[in-house]
Amino acid sequence: MFKASELRQKEIINISDGKRMGFVSDVEINMETGIIEAIIIPAESKLFRVISKESDIIIPWQDIKKMGIDVILIDKNPQ
Repeated sequence: MFKASELRQKEIINISDGKRMGFVSDVEINMETGIIEAIIIPAESKLFRVISKESDIIIPWQDIKKMGIDVILIDKNPQ
C-alpha cells in the first residue's frame, strides 16, 4: 500500500526506449470507484512556452509495469 503523495517522489522511466520521463505531477482518480486510472507528468518544457494542461503526458495505469522505491517503470511506445 502507498500514498498518492509518494508517487511525486518517483521518477518515471519508459522501458521501451529507456527514456527518463520526469516525475509524477498529478493522478487521475475515478471518483465512483476510488481507483487511480492514470498518472500525469508534465511534458518537457521548452523555453518561452506557456505551460498548459494540454501539454501534460497522461500515462494510463495499465502502462505501469513495475513500481519500485525510487522509480516507476512504464511501457509506452513513443508517439
